[in-house]
Amino acid sequence: MKGFKTYFIGSTLILILYLMAQYYKPRPTDWTASYLKEDKIPYGLYILNQEIDQLFPGIKTIISRSRVYNTLKDKRYQNTNYLIVAGKVKLDAADWKELTQFVKAGNHVLIATYDLGNVVQEKLKIKLGSYLPGTNNKRRFVRLVNPELDSAHHYYLQKDLGLQYFDELDTARAVVLGKDSRGKTNFIKYPIGTGALFILPDPQLLTNYSLLDPEGAAYASRVMSYLPDAETLIWDENNTRGKVTDSSYLRVIFGHSSLTWAYNLTIFGLLLFVFFELKRRQRIIPLLLPLKNSSVEFVKVVAKVYYQQRDNRDIAFKKITYFLEYLRTTYHIKTADINDELAAVLVLKSGVPDETVRELLNLMNSLKTNNKVNDLQLINLNQLIEKFHRQAL
Repeated sequence: MKGFKTYFIGSTLILILYLMAQYYKPRPTDWTASYLKEDKIPYGLYILNQEIDQLFPGIKTIISRSRVYNTLKDKRYQNTNYLIVAGKVKLDAADWKELTQFVKAGNHVLIATYDLGNVVQEKLKIKLGSYLPGTNNKRRFVRLVNPELDSAHHYYLQKDLGLQYFDELDTARAVVLGKDSRGKTNFIKYPIGTGALFILPDPQLLTNYSLLDPEGAAYASRVMSYLPDAETLIWDENNTRGKVTDSSYLRVIFGHSSLTWAYNLTIFGLLLFVFFELKRRQRIIPLLLPLKNSSVEFVKVVAKVYYQQRDNRDIAFKKITYFLEYLRTTYHIKTADINDELAAVLVLKSGVPDETVRELLNLMNSLKTNNKVNDLQLINLNQLIEKFHRQAL
């Protein structure tokens, strides 16, 4: 018992030290592009979310995890901005119809994404293109073409930002607001009714990674300034977090790292307790001997019974019956009549010499008509059957 306590205490101390080391060790940078307003990772939107009140003083922010159709249908929003920042925007025809009605009513929409989806690209007649990362060693920059926003200023970007641009554009409808260092359009506006739709093809320009750089923060501020002062801002999370479907109580625990650690430690402790309890109280498993193969003993008993009864005729009939059944199942021939026709077919199919087959069949016919079978006849029958099996193909 003393040794068990020492082992348990030592294991517990090692476990605690390991957990402390895991908790306090530097965490690797998470480069996942989440585009979530509470994420402080490089490609989260924590800084943008914190600066919304500075950009739009007094604005009311509404978080929407429903599709655009459900968010805007029959709501009649006025003086409202709609913000969508995601890697991919999923809008169908019904969503696009509601969004355009929303803009026509005098509201404004800003979409920052790599992938607008087929519906939006077909409706606006645009096509996106992109540069390969690392193809140009010079530091990339972007600029705004509006003279009121200092169009001569170049906003230099961090590595691998600003790679997306508009490869095809309907210049009759779209208004160019920004270009990159190669002269490609990378920020556009579509006036619709009394409102406007703004599209930025690189959502990472609004993330923490870009906003931590003064140049990136200044550019993001200029982009957001195209949205007018409004009473309400609808922040879309349907294209990043998805629709609300998880009603489990555990989502609260797994949503916070400290609660997740406590939960996992509790489960581990319970499993450790159950393991040691089972080790102490488990009943002894009885030793079961393997089953004996009694087939040989059974055959010997049956043989002794037949030997003691000395009924050679019954034994001969059984051997003939088994042999004829073997011929039917193996060679698919009829054995109702033991005659020359059967002998010819059997020679052809089995490959056994004709004299062996005829000798065996003649002996079988003679034994079936005899009322008594002596030992010599029974032995001869058995030898002929074994000879047939040896010579058969």
